[in-house]
Amino acid sequence: MKSEKFKSVQNWLPYDKILENGIIKLKNSSYVKILKVEPINYNLKSELEKEAILNSYKSFIKSCNFNLQILIQSKKEDLTKHIDLLNQNNFYSEIKEKYIEYINSLNQKQKSSNKNFYIIISQSAEDITNLESVTIQNLQENYFKVKELLARCGNIISEYTKENQIREVLFSFLNSRIFLNG
Repeated sequence: MKSEKFKSVQNWLPYDKILENGIIKLKNSSYVKILKVEPINYNLKSELEKEAILNSYKSFIKSCNFNLQILIQSKKEDLTKHIDLLNQNNFYSEIKEKYIEYINSLNQKQKSSNKNFYIIISQSAEDITNLESVTIQNLQENYFKVKELLARCGNIISEYTKENQIREVLFSFLNSRIFLNG
């Protein structure tokens, strides 16, 4: 009987390790950095502001001479904390109960969700002369470039630098069904 070789989840995951500065080394010898984008509400802007934002985005797209992906992730809205906070207040219990019933039914009917926006920048280290430190430096420079250009549009860009933050985001990428249905 042939013995089967079991592979661990770590063998299946696409990343090799998470470096100190929030850069992820992939198994294919490339590196990525995940940036979170806090979007602006474009619909609330005046026509002049909208035009300026579009011009800034055009400048952003033209200036990005490196690999990047834009990822939009939907996550079902969790009202638990909001409802718990309401339940701590004993005033107007009848109104409170009707309100909780209303927001729960509205959430069920409309399947409300929260959206997270990410930019993933990558840098390949296939060239033997391209040392890891140079690759990491290039990724950091590209991060600052993205941050500056999108700030002109009104967006706030934040980077993940702590390993637990990166693991949480990677988990949400790899387990999107949990976040959509949960």
